[in-house]
Amino acid sequence: MNIAVYCSAKETIPQDYLALGKELGHWLAEQGHTLVYGGATGGLMTRVSNAAKAAGGYVIGVVPQRIVASYRKAENCDELYEVEDMCERKRLMREKADCFVCLPGSYGTLDEMFDVISAGTVGEHHKPLFVVNYKGFYDALLAEAEHMRTLRFLPQEESYKPHYVETLEELYEELNHIGTTINKV
Repeated sequence: MNIAVYCSAKETIPQDYLALGKELGHWLAEQGHTLVYGGATGGLMTRVSNAAKAAGGYVIGVVPQRIVASYRKAENCDELYEVEDMCERKRLMREKADCFVCLPGSYGTLDEMFDVISAGTVGEHHKPLFVVNYKGFYDALLAEAEHMRTLRFLPQEESYKPHYVETLEELYEELNHIGTTINKV
């Protein structure tokens, strides 16, 4: 499966978060999955892609020109697409991926997550999105979604919504489950 991973590019985050990225990248490669990611260096992005490559995995990067111009283009990709801007990056990553994983991140990660959710909501894709709520990182987001649902800004039953998991082990179970479904199609 081609699995898009959205995550932080900051080096200043706690070490256990960086280790999370490394563990996920290694697992993806061990399972024969292809990593699709933002094609830039730093933080979780570097950890996920380096670990995938070190374990013999295939890595697809999609990097905007502004990141290339700032000398942060990753050098470890088997395929690297240089695109005009973040909008094109999100579109191409959605096209290339069979499913999506969000690790902890900041505005860019949230932007990518909401792009996947909104595109799924209007029927542009039916690919699953998994959000790793490591140490409760996304608890406030879950609370906000519930608040929007209470006020009826979100329907009680959404047509497309992310699947939240607390650990990488839960994520692996979910990915293994959908992998058998996707491979049968």
